[in-house]
Amino acid sequence: EGVGTLTLVYNHHQRELEEKLTEYQHHHLNSIISTVHVHLTQHLCLEVMLLKGKTKGIKAIADGLIATKGVKHGKLVLRELGSAPR
Repeated sequence: EGVGTLTLVYNHHQRELEEKLTEYQHHHLNSIISTVHVHLTQHLCLEVMLLKGKTKGIKAIADGLIATKGVKHGKLVLRELGSAPR
């Protein structure tokens, strides 16, 4: 199990990009637990997602979103959850 933050920067004028990103997020409701969307410029948006679940699954979701045509930058920070200290 793990948690992660995924940061995306993209051009919201890219045809159908926002719809694709939203659809992808809806498809992964159980893993994407929160999203923040910020308008950076007239063309660029920043989206930060909080993810939780199997680390392999989180990585696959992030890779899919980052690879979406129109995404200019994507970065995943992933932390594996260990057992609590005794």
